[in-house]
Amino acid sequence: MDFLTVTNVHHTYFSKEAATEALQNINLTINKGEFVSFIGPSGCGKTTLLSIIAGLFQPTSGTVKIENQAVYGNSDLSIGYMLQQDYLFPWKTIEENITLGLKLLKEDNQNFSKVTSDLLHDVGLPPIGEKYPRELSGGMRQRVALARTLAVDPKILLLDEPFSALDYQSKLKLEDLVANKLKEYGKTAVLVTHDLGEAIAMSDRIFLFSPRPGKLHQIFEVPEDLRQLTPFDVRSHSSYSPLFQIIWKELENLEQS
Repeated sequence: MDFLTVTNVHHTYFSKEAATEALQNINLTINKGEFVSFIGPSGCGKTTLLSIIAGLFQPTSGTVKIENQAVYGNSDLSIGYMLQQDYLFPWKTIEENITLGLKLLKEDNQNFSKVTSDLLHDVGLPPIGEKYPRELSGGMRQRVALARTLAVDPKILLLDEPFSALDYQSKLKLEDLVANKLKEYGKTAVLVTHDLGEAIAMSDRIFLFSPRPGKLHQIFEVPEDLRQLTPFDVRSHSSYSPLFQIIWKELENLEQS
């Protein structure tokens, strides 16, 4: 069943000096509960498309719908967005950061301490609700950012290189955690990444975009035997390297053309 549909999306950035076409004729669908990745050369419009899917701005033309509801200007749709930086408010406690979205939604009937405790447990953190962001490591802060995103029960999670600022060990742990939690919560997710290995390890499908103006060049299905594994274990499976080589060569051809 099509959950997210992107139809004939074009986008152009205008300035006083020039018009820059970022995206051209993007058509794609994503199924409910599916995890997909957007990859492609730098400047191919991946983050622009993610922002359009988030409803942050309208495309120059075309439509984006979630369950047949237009995304832009729709306050009834809850969309989670995780970025490279955690953007926790340093003057607020961890509990206040996690429950901020619920308070903005005026969910006053919630037991915020219990919500915080449950979510911290879900993302593998001890009861640190009274601590402040400055007291946590980068990996712990990203776990808190994930808990904050899940707190509002979003329809879809949009992940814009959320692990790229972490050390490699923390990155691998967070990949496993996010993949596991999204399956457990039954969430649909879109990941923008420059890390091809990460895309293969976490995704059901990979969307490869061509250089600017970004066009959808090719879609790769991740084999079922990889999709059943954790991201960490995917990298040591015999099916991983051949798929990596196929996509890598296609990406190289795009960058050279």
